[in-house]
Amino acid sequence: MKTLLICLLSLLPLLGVAQASSPKNQLSTHILDISTGQPASGVTVRLHQYNPAQKTWTTVAEKKTDAAGRIPDFLPSASAAGTPGTYKLTFVTQPYFESKKQQSFYPFIEVVFEIKDGAHYHVPITLSPYGYSTYRGS
Repeated sequence: MKTLLICLLSLLPLLGVAQASSPKNQLSTHILDISTGQPASGVTVRLHQYNPAQKTWTTVAEKKTDAAGRIPDFLPSASAAGTPGTYKLTFVTQPYFESKKQQSFYPFIEVVFEIKDGAHYHVPITLSPYGYSTYRGS
């Protein structure tokens, strides 16, 4: 038993190496439905990047929130400098409220923000059928 414990403890540094080598994601989001106090799962969220030269938005990714209302892995960071630029998250909220048989005022919500460095950015929203709020989280 003691030998097994020593073997397991010797593997702990390897777990750290595996985690350190996994890709870092620079952007995450989540949605809390404050009308129910529950995470909003199954909401489609699109990430767009702004091209200032062409004055256009390009869709980078589209994902759905998980059971905890989260998308933890938008915008993988390929370098320490990250992926600077102006971005927009589009939260497609109408189908979410329709699935709950609720009317809502906002069919979608767009949140525009700037990534300026290699730091992690967390851009969540709190949501209700007739309002929302956003902030830069951690």
